[in-house]
Amino acid sequence: MRTAGRRFERLLSTRSRRFFLQVGLPWTAALLVGLMSVWFARWSTDAYDLFISWVHGRAWLAFLITPTAMVLAVYATRRWFYGAEGSGIPQVIAGVHAPREEGDETLMKRLFGLRVIIGKIGISLLAFLGGMTIGREGPTVHIGAAIMGETRRFYPRRTLQLERRLLIAGAAAGLSGAFNTPLAGVVFAIEELARDFETRTNGTMITAIIFAGLTSLALAGNYLYFGQLNVTTHIGIAFVLPVIVAAVGCGLMGAAFSFALLHWRTWMPERVRTFKIDRPLWFALSSGLVIAAIGVATHGQTWGSGYDQARALLHGTAPLSMAFGMTKWVAMAASYLAGIPGGLFSPSLAIGAGIAQWVHAMFSWTPMAAVIALCMAGYLAAVTQSPITSFVIVMEMTNGTAMVIPLMAVALAASRISGLFTRPLYHGLAIDKYYRYEPPAESGLLGPQDH
Repeated sequence: MRTAGRRFERLLSTRSRRFFLQVGLPWTAALLVGLMSVWFARWSTDAYDLFISWVHGRAWLAFLITPTAMVLAVYATRRWFYGAEGSGIPQVIAGVHAPREEGDETLMKRLFGLRVIIGKIGISLLAFLGGMTIGREGPTVHIGAAIMGETRRFYPRRTLQLERRLLIAGAAAGLSGAFNTPLAGVVFAIEELARDFETRTNGTMITAIIFAGLTSLALAGNYLYFGQLNVTTHIGIAFVLPVIVAAVGCGLMGAAFSFALLHWRTWMPERVRTFKIDRPLWFALSSGLVIAAIGVATHGQTWGSGYDQARALLHGTAPLSMAFGMTKWVAMAASYLAGIPGGLFSPSLAIGAGIAQWVHAMFSWTPMAAVIALCMAGYLAAVTQSPITSFVIVMEMTNGTAMVIPLMAVALAASRISGLFTRPLYHGLAIDKYYRYEPPAESGLLGPQDH
């Protein structure tokens, strides 16, 4: 009897442990990712609103605030939070695909963990406080992957397969929570991160997306990121011309941005290149001054993620300068070349909205909202070269099911055009910067991105 009781206790203990590892742990982590998505969104908005309140009526303050914030952000990233720089999606791709030995924790410790989570949140908020042209969605993906990746410590066998499955699940949940786009989270995980349809990934990934999405839904409500897209359901065959022009324009602009970030050693003059490598803080100061000057010259249109400007243009409540697409492009490039944490999604969608003004000027008979949706999907697809993710994100965040075929066409064509000139941005950055571990220099200021 006593032996049977012990067997039952061991069986119960084994089943409880298995239930915790298979259900309790991933669900809890997914809920935490959802919470962080909502909190980070609110904190980012508050930080940017505080910056706008500072410079309102005193635009000259931007020349003090933005460069100072940029220098502090670059210093902190290189000194304490290496691995937190940039969007965060290249780090997740490296964590999933970079070759490493079983049990080697070097890459995971460098690119994920509590230190990177703190740095990603803190320095991104500092960048928003300085009016930099960044988004929060890429960092949310990185944070989600880091949170889910930390749960590997509770599993008795930490295999590479387990680590990769957790990173993909957390990243997908982060994107879903950031945009309130669960379908895009699934597509993003398959197309951009995993690049396959491995069935064993799907259970953990979809569970994480569901629970992160439910958490976001409970706290932020069921909302459309850019609001309802209002276009006629019968656009007509003539709409093919705007689709072609949008695809070409977005493809070339997106390719130019990816090339600028991936090949800065090639196109930068030697003096500027040396200045960026040897004097990173002075380069950060210069970048901050450029961002401040563009913001002042455009009356604040280029500061921040561009969400407010794109949403206002989409709904016809506030027209933007015809130069908005180009000035936003330059401000975003200046922000990222300095090496601070920050995402690409929202600024890319805003640039797409700016490009849409040029397309609409050529085809004024087309609905403006429809052209904006096209160019948002097209430019994002050109930068990431992930066309399915791009058009699904735009379709979900605008409820643009009536536009699904044109969105697919523009995204696919723009991605192909971009691919003629440059590699996919996220995968290119992952390979160039994170596939091989390079510790920071002793000074703490020459981070891995400059080697």
